[in-house]
Amino acid sequence: MKVNKYSKRLTQDETQPASQAMLYGVGFSDEDMQKAQVGIVSTGYEGNPCNMHLNQIASSIKNEIKSYNDMLGLIFNTIGVSDGISMGTSGMHYSLPSRDIIADSIETVVQAQSYDAVLTVVGCDKNMPGAVMAMLRLNRPAIMVYGGTIASGSHKEKKLNIVSAFEALGEKVAGVIDNDEYKQIIKKAIPGAGACGGMYTANTMASAIEALGLALPYNASIPAENEQKQSESSQTAEAIHNLLVNDIKPLDIVCKKSLENAITVVNALGGSTNAVLHFLAIAHAADIDFGLEDIQRISDRTPLLADLKPSGQFLMEDVHGIGGTPAVLKYLLEIGLLHGDCLTVTGKTMAKNLANVQALTFEQEVIFPKEKALKSSGNIQILFGNLANEGAVAKISGKEGLIFEGPAKVFDSESEANKGIQAGQVIAGDVVIIRYVGPKGGPGMPEMLKPTSMIMGAGLGKSVALITDGRFSGGTHGFVVGHITPEAQTGGLIALVENGDVIEINAETNTIELKVSETEINNRRSAWKAPAQKHSKGILRKYASSVASASEGCVTDKY
Repeated sequence: MKVNKYSKRLTQDETQPASQAMLYGVGFSDEDMQKAQVGIVSTGYEGNPCNMHLNQIASSIKNEIKSYNDMLGLIFNTIGVSDGISMGTSGMHYSLPSRDIIADSIETVVQAQSYDAVLTVVGCDKNMPGAVMAMLRLNRPAIMVYGGTIASGSHKEKKLNIVSAFEALGEKVAGVIDNDEYKQIIKKAIPGAGACGGMYTANTMASAIEALGLALPYNASIPAENEQKQSESSQTAEAIHNLLVNDIKPLDIVCKKSLENAITVVNALGGSTNAVLHFLAIAHAADIDFGLEDIQRISDRTPLLADLKPSGQFLMEDVHGIGGTPAVLKYLLEIGLLHGDCLTVTGKTMAKNLANVQALTFEQEVIFPKEKALKSSGNIQILFGNLANEGAVAKISGKEGLIFEGPAKVFDSESEANKGIQAGQVIAGDVVIIRYVGPKGGPGMPEMLKPTSMIMGAGLGKSVALITDGRFSGGTHGFVVGHITPEAQTGGLIALVENGDVIEINAETNTIELKVSETEINNRRSAWKAPAQKHSKGILRKYASSVASASEGCVTDKY
């Protein structure tokens, strides 16, 4: 079949002389006018380790595409937000909105330029779901290319990563370390290019999207600065050519079973709660009925097998060392937890991709067999109750316990919470509430990594719970519940909690309850008024006006 299905309307139509003149102007030859145009979109920029090397990867892929006589690569760029840099500042309000800006911008360029296929070269947390959402909306041959994980830092023979820097602040405040050691940890935590090293959001999404079928085998687990990363460019060029020739598109690959594969991997690896938001949004982009109940169903049947940070010991580089993502997927397939018949961007099924992969051995300590699982079900748990009657998301590794009950310590913003924790206002037994930080109230649903890291650093990780209508970083661990819906800004019950109210979080019954009488709740509700929106113009105003709830994936094209 003709591989220039879309671009030919510009290059072959005699009534489009201006289009053709513009393409000759950028250097096209007559032969190029017959070729498929592959948009190569990079989220590369210099200011973030996750993204600093992505433009080089995009250029390498373009060079490999040149060896094919029926397609050519055209690079364009879109934005990124560094969560690690913006965390704990007002910049974090722009993090989740960046996902939808990325999706919108990729859709816009590919549609407007009539590209026949798209390769998305991505690094940081929101890059990946944004890219996949665009790929599904466009439904043209497409592959996601992850830039890879960072190498670990080191201090006093202890491995470091981005969360080490956050937790060092809590240790400094608690007097565990002095200022000189604090500075040393900061300087050594990030040694070069690549996304945050644990099973945080970037590595969670990369692993899950490989399981979804939209990334090539091993793409998620090969580290950014590993020499094997270079060989991926030729493999990517070959794969996108195969997809073009055979007209295999994202909606041929993504289905309910492949979404189940992705969420299975999230739970088996102890992945980030952000995966819930992102896969709800991905399902929405694909028009697949897939909700919180599906995520809980998959978590119930998926054991936690990986001892990975933040709650465990190891990093993504260690997964690479034991055989990479395909070795993990092969084991999950062998024990009946993956659908092997799902199509992938190789043009083959998941089972065929894995057929010749070397099986995991269990002489290592990174991934455990199901008989020795760290937890019999997944770490992602969906909670309901009067405090979250539309749902909430907990990340329970089992190390924190399964039930927590205590008095509320209420903060109406992250900055208030950070100051309160630093001032010693939070004590053992408290349930910290951080509210008005949801998708509309934040706006932008910022991540609460700084307060959770300070709690951990202060030695309160096992004796304090934290709940919020905001999000948690993939680096967060402890007894935490986020994505409370309805959020405070829209009048959810979390807005009515007062200091000292008793709250119970129960991961055995998957409930979260405010133990206050209905009469008192009704009295408080009658006195409550929604606060004014924090922004009167700009992207955050638009986002707050259009964003759906966390239980609907925070999509911005629902209404």
